[in-house]
Amino acid sequence: MNSPDGLAEIVLPCPDLAGTLAYFVDSLGFSLAQIFPADNPRVAVISGHGVRIRLDREATGDPGTIRIAVASPATAESVAPNGTRIHWVPANPPVSVPPAEHRFVHSSMDQRSWITGRAGMAYRDLVPDRQGGRFIASHIRIDSAGPVPDYVHFHRVRFQFIYCWKGWVRVVYQDQGDPFVLKAGDCVLQPPGIRHRVLESSGGLEVIEVGCPAEHETRTDPGMNLPTPDIRPGQKYGGQRFVRFQASEARWTPWDRPGLEQLDTGIGEATDGLVEVAVLRGTGEPATRPAEHGGELFLAVVLEGQATIHREAGHITLATGDACVVPPEMPFSLSMTEPASRVLCVSVPGKAVL
Repeated sequence: MNSPDGLAEIVLPCPDLAGTLAYFVDSLGFSLAQIFPADNPRVAVISGHGVRIRLDREATGDPGTIRIAVASPATAESVAPNGTRIHWVPANPPVSVPPAEHRFVHSSMDQRSWITGRAGMAYRDLVPDRQGGRFIASHIRIDSAGPVPDYVHFHRVRFQFIYCWKGWVRVVYQDQGDPFVLKAGDCVLQPPGIRHRVLESSGGLEVIEVGCPAEHETRTDPGMNLPTPDIRPGQKYGGQRFVRFQASEARWTPWDRPGLEQLDTGIGEATDGLVEVAVLRGTGEPATRPAEHGGELFLAVVLEGQATIHREAGHITLATGDACVVPPEMPFSLSMTEPASRVLCVSVPGKAVL
């Protein structure tokens, strides 16, 4: 329920009202909005940095912590006269990417692993160990058709893309024109910071989302209306271009290794080789001899049929919905014997795969 005048206040206990008020106004840049009674002030209401605070001499409890983001913090922490702890943080720090902890991972389709995430969507982790927090690969599902309770938002990431596996979803992106439908087999690269929104989906929508780092901020932007009036197809965001890959317009071409061919999504070019994303199928030729990829990540997700990872420790057969991460310096090869089999392949950096 909204207050009558649309304002909310955070109450902080304040035995020393005069000293605390002076500190918040003079040192922290807050503005005085109210103070009463005049002859012996007991309450002062201040506003600043996007919050409204009620300093109350008679209030009890912990004086709390306030986190203030500024361009260049001069200190990490300070303490107000009433005991409120002030944490100073950078307003837009660089995206922190943890060092990779390389491990071989084989995750199989398991209905018990679904959890409910943002905007009511169901999530399944394709790389449970997340390679030490450096990467995340999520299988995301929306069961019911209709509008999605999403909002205009953006992500602070190194990279992020979404592959539409099943069904369809209508989305809209900053500077990319009217909303469009992402169909099964289509893919988008969401460059760092690009504003976007999910509008509606079919029932049974399933997508695969891969990003770096695993834990990253999602920030809302209620002040932006989508679609934006101008169309800027070549615009860069964080050094990357938006990509809309449409499977219906793509052609199969040879992949890096014999025996496989690809539908190249164009993400490698748009990220200047940071990440390559392709859909693979077999040509009927035998698997090539094992080789190492030498990069940060090699991820394979089986979209249809099955695929086999060959390695010195023995081969592993991946079924539909299974995923596998192969660490660098582990010789391996990938093969598909069924003509209808399809594998989503992600490699970082893109040119690392041999």
